[in-house]
Amino acid sequence: MTTNTIQLLLLSILIAVGLSFFQYLYKAKNKSNLHLFLAFLRFISLFSLLVLLINPVITNNTIEIIKTPLPIVVDNSSSVAFLKSNQEALTSYKEIISNPALQEKFEIKSYQFDTDFKASTTFDFKGNQTNFDAVAKSLKSIYKNSNFPTVMITDGNQTTGNDYVYRFENKNRVFPIIVGDTTTFFDLKINQLNANKYAFLKNKFPVEVFLQYSGNKSISADFTIKNGNTIVAKQKVSFTQNNKTAVVNLNLPADKVGLQVFKATISSSINEKNSFNNSKNFAVEIIDQKTTIVLVSNIKHPDIGALKRAIESNAQRKVTLLNPNQIKSLRDYNVLILYQPNSTFNAIFEDNKTAKINTFIITGAATDFNFLNQKQSHFNFKMSSQKEEFLASFNAQFNLFALDNLGFENFPPLENPYGTITASGNVSTLLFSKIRNVATQAPLLCFVENQNTRSAYLFGENSWRWRLQNYVQEQKFTKYDIFIDKIIQFLASDNTKKALEVHHENFYNSGDEIEINAEYFNKNYEFDEKARLTISVQNTQTKQIKNYDLLKSNNSFKVNLNGLQAGKYQFKVTELNSKTTYSSQFEILDFDIEKQFVNPDVSKLQQLAQETNGKAYFANQVADLIADLIQNKEYRPIQKKVTNNTPLIDWYWLLAIIAIALSSEWFIRKYNGLL
Repeated sequence: MTTNTIQLLLLSILIAVGLSFFQYLYKAKNKSNLHLFLAFLRFISLFSLLVLLINPVITNNTIEIIKTPLPIVVDNSSSVAFLKSNQEALTSYKEIISNPALQEKFEIKSYQFDTDFKASTTFDFKGNQTNFDAVAKSLKSIYKNSNFPTVMITDGNQTTGNDYVYRFENKNRVFPIIVGDTTTFFDLKINQLNANKYAFLKNKFPVEVFLQYSGNKSISADFTIKNGNTIVAKQKVSFTQNNKTAVVNLNLPADKVGLQVFKATISSSINEKNSFNNSKNFAVEIIDQKTTIVLVSNIKHPDIGALKRAIESNAQRKVTLLNPNQIKSLRDYNVLILYQPNSTFNAIFEDNKTAKINTFIITGAATDFNFLNQKQSHFNFKMSSQKEEFLASFNAQFNLFALDNLGFENFPPLENPYGTITASGNVSTLLFSKIRNVATQAPLLCFVENQNTRSAYLFGENSWRWRLQNYVQEQKFTKYDIFIDKIIQFLASDNTKKALEVHHENFYNSGDEIEINAEYFNKNYEFDEKARLTISVQNTQTKQIKNYDLLKSNNSFKVNLNGLQAGKYQFKVTELNSKTTYSSQFEILDFDIEKQFVNPDVSKLQQLAQETNGKAYFANQVADLIADLIQNKEYRPIQKKVTNNTPLIDWYWLLAIIAIALSSEWFIRKYNGLL
């Protein structure tokens, strides 16, 4: 307490004594025990009231020692156990945390990481992934604005997340303890394999494979890809002491419909310490894209033959040429091409109102535009009898599907009657028309989507010249044929929205997160939050069935199927209220990414230590690490003065004392007739 506070308290005592004496002793001129007791009660109440007003505070200073945090982070992934370094890691960990000098200087905390990062003092080395990125983020969050060292006991082999070398802050010096045998062993490894998830039947799909060799002499290895027991590709690969990587690019045939599982393997006549990384499974969904197209025309024109050849350059397309009166049922076809329609096409337009087949309309000099105005609502034509030549101008903003500019501006012009073409809806234009060098902003090739149907319009004949021009430029028709194929692909796609939409992969690797998402829509195609979705998953080999509920998350429902064993699975998602179902299958490939390593990644851990101004140590150098941390003057404990101001008497107690004293005084005076 300050001097002023003490003086005020003494003054309060004098005031309380004076007032009590004046009222009960001097004024009453009575010094009986009763008056003395009443004077005492008045003194207590007055003094307590004055103390409450003064509120004296006692200041207490204490010295607190803040130690520098020292997180000890242990790699709990199964790769440590696979390299037979788990005991080595545990020994290093125990030696560090049990050191008295480190305990005195640092605040030691133990953590583990594999897929996630968490506090732990026990380790089983069974993690399915190694995520160094989670370590960097978590330490940054836990020890915010602190300057501290981190000891990381690990083999340095990362399987997920961002590259850890540059993820740690400079204030967090990292001291890796490298566990595992650093002896260089002979090892062949498939480092990475890239392949599309989908391919079309009777086409070829690319596969890119990155191979890696560890050894000290030149060798030759066999690289093969199998589909079941059938070898679909085989290639010799050579490595030398100076050239230890190779890239293999292959085009594999897609000749079977459905999910096809392939196994890539690299092998040699030399035995290896680790053969788990010699093979890698991958899967490709082969889709039957077969499309039947009917091209209807009542005239003969070179465009018809050019279109048929371009479309059928894709083996999955079949074009049938018919006159308008030869069509029996539109439902036999996937795409309808109407070449220069006139009144003889009336029955086709009427039938298509019910069939709703996606349509490609091509106009020209023989087109009846008045008839076309009556039979479609996308455009209004006001055409003259005069012909005009229209050049093409490519629209780079077109985004319905991906397409490069083939040099359309240099293609020969198309012929069409001169006039005005006015769009009456939302039209996506791929090619605008030009008359000589004057841009008209009118569409030349455009697309319309309306109520789950798709239409394409080409306003001009003689497009056969475009195919010929492409051959002159490229000595082949490929680019033009791909251009036409993309138009047909757009028209052949089924854009019908289903009540139950389920999103999933066709294959997963063991250890990956297996998540299936679903959306359920009511009859107005609005997301139904009250839907009740369940999924039944059956292993096709063991016939074991597991049932799960899909939980709502934002605007979808999802279920996590982690923990399923490798194998093929069939599943069915059911909406319990409407009984709507969706059935499909997926496969979990037997692949353990943590078994792909034969040595610790020494170079990367040393690079991490260098980037954070730390130092890398091996497991037999733990004593050196402990000595360096103890001698490091940067991490000294900090003395902190803590000042605590506490009231001399809590004001609740003062109020209670005042209330008791005043009430006691009043009752005593009342009892003795002094009121």
